[in-house]
Order: sequence, then structure tokens, then C-alpha cells
Amino acid sequence: MALLRKINCGLLILLILVTLALLYSKTRPQTLHKYSELWEDPGKVPRNNVEDETKEDRVIPVVICASEERIGASMATINSIYSNTRASVFFYIVTLQDTFQKIREYIENTKLRKIKYKILEFNSMVLKGKVNPDSSRPELLHPLNFVKFYLPLLAIENHERIVYLDDDVIVQGDIQELYRIKLKPGHAAAFASDCDLPPTHEMVRSVGMQTTYMGFLDYRKEEVRELGINPSDCSFNPGVFVADIGEWKKQKITKQLEKWMAENFRENLYSSAVAGGVATPPMLIVFHDKYTTIDPLWHVRHLGWSPDARYPESFLQEAHLLHWNGRFKPWDYPCTHLDLWEKWFIPDPTGKFSLVRP
Repeated sequence: MALLRKINCGLLILLILVTLALLYSKTRPQTLHKYSELWEDPGKVPRNNVEDETKEDRVIPVVICASEERIGASMATINSIYSNTRASVFFYIVTLQDTFQKIREYIENTKLRKIKYKILEFNSMVLKGKVNPDSSRPELLHPLNFVKFYLPLLAIENHERIVYLDDDVIVQGDIQELYRIKLKPGHAAAFASDCDLPPTHEMVRSVGMQTTYMGFLDYRKEEVRELGINPSDCSFNPGVFVADIGEWKKQKITKQLEKWMAENFRENLYSSAVAGGVATPPMLIVFHDKYTTIDPLWHVRHLGWSPDARYPESFLQEAHLLHWNGRFKPWDYPCTHLDLWEKWFIPDPTGKFSLVRP
């Protein structure tokens, strides 16, 4: 009997230890990347929206940001992509914490409920000490403008490359064509060069469009001059690009971008008055002469540069991607070529996002 009691006692202790071990494994904090600024939406996502995510050869991953005040814009971009391809597209929708539920409601209560997606949070604290708070255009300092700097940290490690798009974009072509662009050896990304603008963009040049590094960097600063970048070199727009995640990591692109953010924080190398924002210049510096060029029709931009300048409608119909970069957005007013954007706009089922019209 004494032996039996000892055996029972031993089994009880073992059972308690196993139970404690299981509880610990479920409740202990997960080990995150050292930045710890991006993570998957902990909320419930319908299973049919994530089942193909890991099959890289069958999926085109698209990263797009969705701020609360521009959520309808992001949904229009997503709708245009989803409606113009037969490929399997997986959307990584990056936002701030207080917008999670709004995005989910927008998607699940509209035709977008069929898309495959994951909502990711961006922790703006990662920008502390890297971005000056003052700006002539405060909207350009929104934390989500800097998400493109941190692509490898977005829990998308299973993808070899991704497509990044700003939320003021409409895709009229098949996103597969952009995704499958052949990047040159050693290039971590592909952008549309401002030297490759079609002749029709001459009307945009006449209203002050920036096309060279002189328009983005302050060449009065010695540190800028020491870069050895000719001020007349052509710039590019980082609102649309394809990124090779492996090369991005190999070349430590994120660390390079953060370095120039910190330099500008101290030295004001590219103030918003010069650059029209502080998210573009670091990309211009890090990728100078180190990127593959995109077909110009895959990034027809500056539709939001002026409320009066218009492109020929025939040209815009041929364009694969339209970008309303600039102050005049198509969900606001005034703006040009509103019909091409509204075609893809899906009204907010909650009624919180609405168009501004005369």
C-alpha cells in the first residue's frame, strides 16, 4: 500500500507538471523581431481568406496601407486590383490599431468579402527620433507613409517579392504583369523613373512637377553634396514598386533608410518645404542608380498635382495604373479624372467614409 501511494503521488506530481507546462506554452509572450513594430491582426479573419497565403507560387502579395481617414481610398485600390486579374492575390493591409475593426467591417460587408487578406498593425513608435514633427503638409508625416521602409518586418517572410502600392492608386491592368517584372541582378526594387514619363506628362511639368534630385534634396547641405549624386539625375516615385525581399534583407535596406531618416532629423537635409515630404528622399538616396525601371504605363502619376491639368482620356484608358499623388485626391474635391477613380469606389457600409463633392 505504501508503494502504491508513492506511485499515485508521483503520477499526480507528473500530471501537475505537464498541466503547468501546457499553460505556460499558451500564455508566455511570443518572441518577436527586435523591432517588434509589426504583427498580425489578432482578430478573427475568415479562414477562406488566408488558406493560400503560404503558396508563394500561386499568390501575388500586395501591401497597401489603410488609414482611418482614407479607408475608402484603400478599398478602391483593392477593388481595382481584385477586379482586373484572375490571379490569386493576397492583400496585406497595414494600419494603426484603432482602425482594425473598421477595415474588417468594410471588407466583410461589401463585395470585397471574397478577397484573401490579413490586417497588420504598424507601431509608430519605431519612428521616434527619426521624423521631425513640423511640416508644411502634416498629412505627409502620417506614420503609415513610412511602412514601405519596413517591408521585411511585415510577417511576409514566405514571399520572395511583394508589390507595394499607395492608397491613391487605381490598377486598370492585370497586377500579375507588374509583379512578374524581371529585376536586374543585385536590385532590391523596381520603380518608375521620372525620366520615363510619356510626352503627355509635359503638361504636368508646366505646373512644377519635380523630376530630379534637386527637387527633393537640399544641396546647400554639405552632407547632401558628399553623396555625389548629380542634382539633375532623374528621381523616381516610391508610391508604386516591386521589392525583392531577399535582396532587401541582404543589403540591409531598412537600416540604410533609417540612417537617412535620423540624419535628416538632426540636419534637416530634405525639409518638407524642399521635398514635399520626408518619406521619399531616403528612398531616393538609398536606391540611387540601384533599381530596375518599371514600364511607364504601370505608373501614370501626378493626376493629383493640379485640379485643372488633365490628360487625354485615350491615354489614361491605355494606362495600367493611375496614381493621384499630390494634394488633390479623387475622394476629395476639386480633382481631375474623378470618373476613373469612382468606378472602383465602394461606399462605406458604416457610412463613416464619404466622398467630398460639389
